[in-house]
Formats: sequence, C-alpha cells, structure tokens
Amino acid sequence: MDKKEAETFQKKVKKSGLSREAYLRHLVNGLEPQDAPPPDYYAMMRELHGIGNNLNQIAVKAHTLNVLDVQRYDEACRKIDTAVKKITEAVILPRPMK
Repeated sequence: MDKKEAETFQKKVKKSGLSREAYLRHLVNGLEPQDAPPPDYYAMMRELHGIGNNLNQIAVKAHTLNVLDVQRYDEACRKIDTAVKKITEAVILPRPMK
C-alpha cells in the first residue's frame, strides 16, 4: 500500500471500531465492515431487551391466568424480537460485499 491507501485503510478501521486484523478478516471473508454504532445505540438496545424481557414475563403470567388476548400479545412479543434483530443487522453486523 502506498501512504494514501494506508491512511484511508486506517481511517476505515478506526470508524469500524474493529482491530485491523478483524477488519481484514471481514474483507477476506467477503464482508464489508460497518462503522461503529453511535454510543446511544447500546443503551437503546439494552432498553429494548429490557422491554422484551418484561413482555415475556407478563406473557407467562397471562398464559397462566388467561386474562388477555394471548395471540395478540404473543404477536407483539415477536414483533419486538424481530425489530431488535433488524436493528442489530442494520447497525452492527457486516454486510456482504457488492
């Protein structure tokens, strides 16, 4: 690499939050590393996981007592799980190279 390429590479590595080795492993495996998420991302994801956990606890009690529309509630739980997965894929996971 020439100096300009090395600087560009180092900037991309730094933006990703990965080590150079991990960054290169992604590239070798045909994956494009993403930039590191904003600091608030992790706090928001912890909050979503906490909400999902609370929903699951309520669902256990609701199933036992049969006091609410269980199907509708279960669907809401699946939706929050799906949203967390989609957010993680969009923000954190490397993408296949084009």
